[in-house]
Amino acid sequence: MNLAIYIVVTSVTFIIMEGVTWCTHKYVMHGFGWYLHEDHHQPGYPHVFEKNDAFFVVFAIPSMLLFYFGIRPELNFLFFIGLGILLYGLAYFLVHDVLIHRRFKWFDKTNNQYLKGLRKAHKIHHKHLGKHHGECFGMLFVPFKYFNKRQ
Repeated sequence: MNLAIYIVVTSVTFIIMEGVTWCTHKYVMHGFGWYLHEDHHQPGYPHVFEKNDAFFVVFAIPSMLLFYFGIRPELNFLFFIGLGILLYGLAYFLVHDVLIHRRFKWFDKTNNQYLKGLRKAHKIHHKHLGKHHGECFGMLFVPFKYFNKRQ
């Protein structure tokens, strides 16, 4: 495979991960996995880690396995699928944990309209403290209505 194909595989995987994340968030985290996700919806959660952080491990395992099998017996496309998952996970961490929930105070003073729209959409998602009646399950691609400057 050449470099262009590796870049395409990594990019497509990154984009597909938004759909995987949306489905996982809606049907697993707000479904049978609510036990792990519930503390994330409670305001003022007092601990550094949440049970919800287990989902990072759930997504990290396939990425690590794809890295492993993506270099055996030689570099192949599986490595770049794992790389797309890893890059999405890093983007998710930066947007969700750093920007939105401010678990780390790195980007406190952003004035970017896109990032403000993401925060607004996630706040709407968290207005529901229970697992039902949720909306806005995506992370990086949210409905355009949250980017309206007049709101």
